[in-house]
Amino acid sequence: MAGSDHGHTPAAWTGVTISFIGFCVAGAFMVAANPLGFWAGMGVIVLGGVVGFAMKLAGLGQKPTPELDRARAEAARRDSTPETARADAHA
Repeated sequence: MAGSDHGHTPAAWTGVTISFIGFCVAGAFMVAANPLGFWAGMGVIVLGGVVGFAMKLAGLGQKPTPELDRARAEAARRDSTPETARADAHA
């Protein structure tokens, strides 16, 4: 994915930031032997994923580009070829 905008969106940054905070909270409470705080941190991690996904649905995620569409079509074409054709192509 070098040279692409993979993950450089407000939805991605927000979701990862919230999840990272949850990871830090869960880790701190795990060391402190506090199960309630640990599970609260785990809940914040899940919340980060939900917020990131909601922001993506709201249009703040990665926009489709012609290059992305071509790469997906090429990957789908490669994945749909029979195993024998793949083995011949790599020989």
